[in-house]
Amino acid sequence: MKQLAVLGCPIGQALSPTLHRAAYQVLGLDWAYLAIDCTPDQLPSFLNGLDDSWAGLSLTMPLKRAALPLLHEASATVQATGTANTVTVNSGRLFGENTDVHGMLQALLNAGITQPESACVLGAGATAATALAVLHTLGCSTVTAIARDPTRTTDLAWAAERIGVALHIYPWSEAAWHLETELVVSALPPGAADPLAQWWPTAGNTLLDVVYRPCPTPIAQAAQRAGSTVIGGLPMLIHQAARQVELQTGHSPAPIAAMREAAEGALRAAPPSA
Repeated sequence: MKQLAVLGCPIGQALSPTLHRAAYQVLGLDWAYLAIDCTPDQLPSFLNGLDDSWAGLSLTMPLKRAALPLLHEASATVQATGTANTVTVNSGRLFGENTDVHGMLQALLNAGITQPESACVLGAGATAATALAVLHTLGCSTVTAIARDPTRTTDLAWAAERIGVALHIYPWSEAAWHLETELVVSALPPGAADPLAQWWPTAGNTLLDVVYRPCPTPIAQAAQRAGSTVIGGLPMLIHQAARQVELQTGHSPAPIAAMREAAEGALRAAPPSA
């Protein structure tokens, strides 16, 4: 039996096991998918200990950048963004991919967002770098980013250079001035964007909030009240996981409908604080 897992810290709230197990059931695969707490310091020994039973891994915070030097191969997308959320294991070799790009792109396209004239990214971490790649694909040559810690933006600036996007970074104190952008992507973890809710404009723009639990977040609620289009994090999560399933199992297309049903059921069953 093949085994896979999502790695991160903390990992207890991850929906990845629900999504992947639902896919395996439809595909008739008797495979195991686990959730394993793993820190960047623990990651090298974990990867070195993988045997032939392992087919792949999903990576979440804070491992998406830490994994890069440990991979044998990486896609062009991983090299450009400097972040990998997917590892496929084949004959002991580790191949890295960034399926978050696919997931975010599909979430936007499915909502009718195809050619935004301006875009602002909240955050400067791995998901923000993913957003730059997606925005470049949609035709944005210039992107604004709002950083909570301007001293930790080097990786994002390097990603922008590799991707080919002109990036303008502003401090958190100036965030309110940039929320009227046609498309705002909140690439922040749960709770981080909450203080900006009070500043959301009545601009009728679009917010993509990568948080899927809790949902909607305060900033998403503010955007909804203002008449903005809001795209939650669940569509992105489902589409990136579907691409992982295709890469790691060799079965395509992935059973997205079953994965979505399983995720929505798990969220409905979760306690309000989850």
